[in-house]
Amino acid sequence: MKNKEPRFITQGPWLSDQHIDFRMKVRSFAEEVIYTAAFEYDREERFPQEIVEAIGKQGWLAINGPKEFGGSDADFMSFVLLVEELARVDGSMAGTVAAHNSLGVNLLNSFGTEAQKKQFLPGLCTGKQLWAFGLTEENAGSDSRGTETTAELVDNHWVLNGSKLFISNASNPMTAGVTIQAITKVEGNKKELSAFIVPFDTPGLTATRMRNKLMWRGADTAMLELKGVKVPLENIIGEPGDGPRITLGALDNGRLTIAAMGLGLAQGAFEAARSYALKRKQFGKAIGEFQAISFKLADMLMRINHARAHLYQSVWLKENNLPFANEAAMSKLYCSEVAKEVADEAVQILGGRGLLKDSPVERFFRDQRILQIGEGTSEVLRLVISRKILKEE
Repeated sequence: MKNKEPRFITQGPWLSDQHIDFRMKVRSFAEEVIYTAAFEYDREERFPQEIVEAIGKQGWLAINGPKEFGGSDADFMSFVLLVEELARVDGSMAGTVAAHNSLGVNLLNSFGTEAQKKQFLPGLCTGKQLWAFGLTEENAGSDSRGTETTAELVDNHWVLNGSKLFISNASNPMTAGVTIQAITKVEGNKKELSAFIVPFDTPGLTATRMRNKLMWRGADTAMLELKGVKVPLENIIGEPGDGPRITLGALDNGRLTIAAMGLGLAQGAFEAARSYALKRKQFGKAIGEFQAISFKLADMLMRINHARAHLYQSVWLKENNLPFANEAAMSKLYCSEVAKEVADEAVQILGGRGLLKDSPVERFFRDQRILQIGEGTSEVLRLVISRKILKEE
């Protein structure tokens, strides 16, 4: 898995020398610390706390977190590069890091009060705690207004009741808490949705890890039950009714990191396929010398470089305070589809070897499937993009 020089990565004008150095630092860490272990915890379907804590020691569990609370205070491009390089080796750790940063640290830092930041961010920036985001329910996902979890005012407390599922980082020993979206008022057919901070040790909150997953088998995915969960009034984020605004803000950023996962996965699959094509011999020569295989590799690299250019452009828009929501949707949609196409072709190039558990390509093939679902399905993203097109003059 060693590839110290990113020979097949077009850096472009978006990256500084510091970005490139950071990429190589993450790449070395991923190859040396994660690569071999990933096969084991994928096979065992085990959350590798020791690996996540090692990532935390690098300062990468709060890469955008403010320095005053112990974060690294890096730019968003560094966050995207971090996720991309982790995904080049393993989707489980890329997903764990992306969810904690984007839906945990960055959400609280962007929407929380100063008191909430002071209370929760120092712990989340230590690299020893994780945070979850509870949006998805049985009848709520792409349609977040399908939320059925409720929050009522009772004796100067919010009391939450309901359930969540497919929640990342919500049932492991590092979990410190979860942000929950819940209904605070119903008027006719209209729901008022709000967001609440729920520490993990709050009575009435239980988490059950979801197992037998196709993908991200080393990542922690959980079901949550909230039965009479009581939190202080000050644990609401923003004002009552701010839930959709907070959710959409988090998802726009999250889509960029899902895109980075697709990009990194495609890069890893391409490199594995190319390496195999240079070594595997048939009819007296390496299979990469046959036009059928060399054209596959050419198409794979072309799609990857196009995906990278669009993603980095989207990040540039965000960092320059320009509208980026639609670009984020396109990046997420395109990068996830490139991951699907490249992983599939990588399996084809490896043939039977690509179907075995000791091949990273087999894991890439499984891991790419979530990318077309999480943070907005491909169908919903096409709807988002098309609506934007039709609104423009």
